[in-house]
Amino acid sequence: MTEAAAEPGQARRVRVRELARVSEWGRWAGSAPPSAGYAGPASARAARLVTAAGRWSTRLPPVVWDSLLPALLLLNVLTTRTPRELPVAAALTAALALPLLWRRRAPLTVFAAVAAAAFVQWLMDVQLPADVALLVALYTAAAHSGRRGVLVAGAVVEAGVLLACLRWATDGAFLTPFAAVTAMAVAAAVLGVNARTTRAYLAALVERAARLEREQEQQARLAVAEERTRIAREMHDIVTHNLSVMVALTDAAVYAQHRSPDRATAAMLQISETGRQALTDMRRSLGILRTDEPDAERHPLPGLAQLDALAEQMCATGLPTRLDLHGGHGHVPATAQLTVYRLVQEALTNTLKHAPAGTRANVRIRCAAETVTVDVTDNGPCPPAPGAAPSGRGIPGHGIPGMRERAAAYGGTLRAGPLPGGGWGVHTRLLLGSSGAVSA
Repeated sequence: MTEAAAEPGQARRVRVRELARVSEWGRWAGSAPPSAGYAGPASARAARLVTAAGRWSTRLPPVVWDSLLPALLLLNVLTTRTPRELPVAAALTAALALPLLWRRRAPLTVFAAVAAAAFVQWLMDVQLPADVALLVALYTAAAHSGRRGVLVAGAVVEAGVLLACLRWATDGAFLTPFAAVTAMAVAAAVLGVNARTTRAYLAALVERAARLEREQEQQARLAVAEERTRIAREMHDIVTHNLSVMVALTDAAVYAQHRSPDRATAAMLQISETGRQALTDMRRSLGILRTDEPDAERHPLPGLAQLDALAEQMCATGLPTRLDLHGGHGHVPATAQLTVYRLVQEALTNTLKHAPAGTRANVRIRCAAETVTVDVTDNGPCPPAPGAAPSGRGIPGHGIPGMRERAAAYGGTLRAGPLPGGGWGVHTRLLLGSSGAVSA
């Protein structure tokens, strides 16, 4: 059950990882991986090659990609500058480009270092292609910092654009280069913000998938615990009732074996029948744990129709029991009938175990359209047991708590205790409506 509950969460994580790979490829290649819908075999092969290249590229460490731009910028300076200009140009290019190697670890610090190098470059009146590093640093700052960091970095870059255009604009053409460089700065900032938003969205998807998986696993564990509790309650009722009946019949058979052998023989036969019935009930209750167990299908769950046999069984053990069943019970669900049967069975078993000889029991079941009322009373004495949690007739145990759990499953409350005129009584009302059946 836990494995089945975990499958949806694993599927979500797979989809999130695929989405992350698509996003990573789009960040480096500028678009999502091409689909296989191209026309012609050459286009299909090209699409496969591009897709394979994109997957291979995402497996490389980020530092490899971060080192490409500084290497290209330094190579450009070494191949284009004269020997007299080379030392200053190389030093400024290194100051602008090399900090990009650490841009993922400390984006704002790297941006500050690149901006400081660009300001020194402006003071020295040297123009370099390495100024593009400032746009990369702005993109990184926007992708890894909040709104305030983006605004501060954007303002610094815009001030640098203004100073550069004022100094290096040719023939008084200020507006055109200023607008172009400003547009590039805005584009870098927007791309960085979009990357940060996408990364946050993917992280939210991963967190949601993990949370759903945890919730499903928790629900599976709760379902297993609830099923174990139900089975334990069923086994308690079956074993307690049938063993109590068998003990009472055995005592009666021992008492009557010399005076009335026929009655002793009947009691022994009843013991055998009770034992077989107990085995059948146990196989039926435990049959759901095995897929190859057919007994649960061959033997229906006990219900209101089996209360007559239960009353006769109790009479055979020496507890005269009268059953009054009012109203039709064809509309009562099978699970509700099983609950009524177990409540009556547990109440009569407690009376059989704890009431003295000569006690009589009355069972009254009233079936209405939306409710089933159960009353089980006897006329035996009930000695008080102060300080003990009652179960049965003042004996601590699991009988009455289990009965309360069964009644609560159908929105009912169970009352068990001494009656005003003497004796012991158990009363509950089960709600059959959709609002009453809390758990079947």
